[in-house]
Amino acid sequence: MTDSWGEVDLVVTTIITTCLDNEKYFGDLDSVVGDGDFGYSLARGFEKLQAQYGELDRTDIGTFLKKVGMLVTSRIGGTSGPIWGTGFLRAGMTAGATTSLDGAAVVAMLRSAVEGIKARGGAEVGEKTLLDALVPMTDSIEESLAAGASSQEVVARAAAATRAAADATAELVAKRGRAAYTGERSRGSVDAGATAVAVIIEQIAEVWKTRESR
Repeated sequence: MTDSWGEVDLVVTTIITTCLDNEKYFGDLDSVVGDGDFGYSLARGFEKLQAQYGELDRTDIGTFLKKVGMLVTSRIGGTSGPIWGTGFLRAGMTAGATTSLDGAAVVAMLRSAVEGIKARGGAEVGEKTLLDALVPMTDSIEESLAAGASSQEVVARAAAATRAAADATAELVAKRGRAAYTGERSRGSVDAGATAVAVIIEQIAEVWKTRESR
C-alpha cells in the first residue's frame, strides 16, 4: 500500500466539480418524474464542500471522508443529503485511521457505502435509484482488480459498466422517492441519481487517464 491522498483528492475534487458543472443537467433529469431539485441540491452541498475543502481534518482518510459526509449531509436538501452523506460516512468508517489504501480497501469502502445507503433509504438494487449504478460500479472494480488490471483500466472499465447500468434504469419502474408516485410513468426515463454516479465515474476516469499519461 502507498500513500493514497493523491487518489482521494482526485476522486473527491472531481465529484465536487462534476456536481457543480452538471447542476442543470441533473435537475432536468430529475424533473421528468421527480421534483427537479436534485441537481440544485447536489450543487449546493458540494459547493459548500468546495468552499471548506482546505479546512477539513486530514489526520487520516477515514476522518477526512467522515467530515466530507457530515458537511454534505448538512447542506444538501431533501433525501439526497442523508443518502450521499451516508455514503461518505460509511466509506470513512471503513477506511479508518489510515493514509494508505489498496484495491481491497477501496472495494470494502464502496460496499460499506452501498449498505449504508440501502439502510438509510430503504432501497434495494432494481428500484431505480443510484444503487442501480453504484453496485455495478463496485462489482466492476472488484472484478477488474481480481483480473490484475492497472488502476487506469480499473477506472475505465468501471466507468463503462456504470454508464451501461445507469442507462438501463430507463427500463425500471421507480419504487423510491417522489418518482415512485408516478408508477409506470417512471419507465422510459433514466434515474437521475444513477446517471449522476455514471457521469461522476466517467469524469474520474478522464482525470485519472490524464494524470497517468503525464
